[in-house]
Amino acid sequence: MFGYYGYSYYGTYWLILIGAVICLAASARMNHTFRRYSQVRSMSGMTGAEAAERILRNAGIYDVSVTHIRGNLTDHYNPKDRTLALSDSVYSQTSVAAIGVAAHECGHAIQHQQGYAPLRIRGALVPVVNLGSGLAWPVLIVGLIFGGAGSVLCQVGIWLFSLAVLFQLVTLPVEFNASRRALRELERTGILGGGEIRDTGRVLRAAAMTYVASVASTLLQLLRLVLIFGGGNRRR
Repeated sequence: MFGYYGYSYYGTYWLILIGAVICLAASARMNHTFRRYSQVRSMSGMTGAEAAERILRNAGIYDVSVTHIRGNLTDHYNPKDRTLALSDSVYSQTSVAAIGVAAHECGHAIQHQQGYAPLRIRGALVPVVNLGSGLAWPVLIVGLIFGGAGSVLCQVGIWLFSLAVLFQLVTLPVEFNASRRALRELERTGILGGGEIRDTGRVLRAAAMTYVASVASTLLQLLRLVLIFGGGNRRR
């Protein structure tokens, strides 16, 4: 079914499976690392929320509010309403893992304050990516029905999906930079000590790997679309 130039819809499904395994492995590593260092109480005794407040004020940021959000590791910074939301596992917890995650989100707030270019680019891409991701498959299917694989519409569908890959690629420097800023601020403010900084770094590196895994998975999906829909009209 859907066979084109030797590549079929189901025959390329292994690419999706590989991407899923990569993402699951990265997520499992992140959860394991976070749980491990959630058991290590920081010497300062500060909670994630308190650490975030100190980092923001120390960076001269007074218009960002630190709020509590339900869930586990649902932490995020919202540049639109200038809020830094910390989850149950971070907001009131005193572990080096919780403080590290809070500091990472502060890193995004500092990026926003300083006009960090990749963050601005990612923000500009959000509406475009949302539209492209929603249209990619419908366009591919219409192109397949009326023009066959390799038709102009199929090519357009592939390019629309490529926007998601671009978004993931731009996200990488944003996340890695936020983690570097977090470690620097934690050390500069004295919230964590030497060994604690090392442990927090392990948590943030594990978190960063989930973004790398997401990029790899999306690239594999794009490759699959190219193999299936990117050729000519000839069916197997």
